Amino acid sequence: MGFRRSIYKSPAQLRAMVEPGLITAAALDAVRALVAPGVTTLELDAAASAVITGRGALSNFQMVRGYRHTVCTSVNEQVVHGIPGDRALEPGDIVSIDAGAEFKGWNGDSAITIVVPDDSRPELVAAREELSRVTERSLWAGIAALATAKHLGDVSGAIEDAIVGAGHGYGILRDYVGHGIGRKMHESPSLFNYRVPDAGPEVRPGLAIAIEPMVVAGSEATLVEDDDWTVSTVDGSDGSHWEHSVAVHENGIWVLTAPDGGAAGLAPFGVVPQPLD
Repeated sequence: MGFRRSIYKSPAQLRAMVEPGLITAAALDAVRALVAPGVTTLELDAAASAVITGRGALSNFQMVRGYRHTVCTSVNEQVVHGIPGDRALEPGDIVSIDAGAEFKGWNGDSAITIVVPDDSRPELVAAREELSRVTERSLWAGIAALATAKHLGDVSGAIEDAIVGAGHGYGILRDYVGHGIGRKMHESPSLFNYRVPDAGPEVRPGLAIAIEPMVVAGSEATLVEDDDWTVSTVDGSDGSHWEHSVAVHENGIWVLTAPDGGAAGLAPFGVVPQPLD
C-alpha cells in the first residue's frame, strides 16, 4: 500500500523551516552585494556557496540529479535554471538568481532579480527594472493573498492580476510554477502564476509554499537550451524571476526566506506577518 505525505505540516515542522529560509536569504544577500559588471556568474555561485556551507547547510540545488552548482543564474533572455559559468555580467544585464538551502533536513528556496547599472542606456535599464518591479510586486500580491485565501487558486489569481494590471502586456510562463516545500525542495502542491479552473488545495495552517512568478517582457513561449537546463524565451525578450518560501500557521503567514518575515513587502497590502511561535 502506498504512502502519501500530507501537504500540511505541524507547527514544529514549520518552525524547523525558519533557519534554512534565513540561510537562503543570506546567500542571496551575498550574491546581491557582488553583482557588478565583470563579475562572472560562477563567482556569484561561489559567494552563495560560501554562505550556505559556512552556516552548516547544504545546497539543495546540488541534490537535484545532474546539477552541480549552488544557484541558478539566468541573464537577459534566460528566465530560469541558468547554469553558472565564465559569463561575465555586462552593464545593463538583468540577472535572476535562484538559491536554496537544506538545513537539518528542511529546505528553503528563494529568488531575486537584479539589473546591472548602465548609465549609457537609461531606457534599457528602466525597462528591465520595470519588468523586475512588476514581477516582484506580483510575488508580494500573491503572498498577501495567501493571508486570506481559501484555496491556492486565489493566490494564482492575485499574481496574474498584478502582472496584467501593470498594463505592459508581459507574458507569464505556463510550464514553470510554484510548489510546496518542506523535507524536499519541490513538493506538492503546484501553485500556478495564472488562473486555472481548479480552485486548488485548501489554504490552512501547516501549508508551506514557494511562490515564484516568472515573467517575460514578450511572448511566454520558452525553450530549453542545449545544456538541458537553461530556460530562455523564444523571442529573445527579457525574463524576471522572484520567489519566496512562505508558511501558513494558526496566527497568520510568515515569509520564511525574508529576515523580517515579509513585513516590508507586505506593508503596501496592509498585511502584517505573524512570527511562528
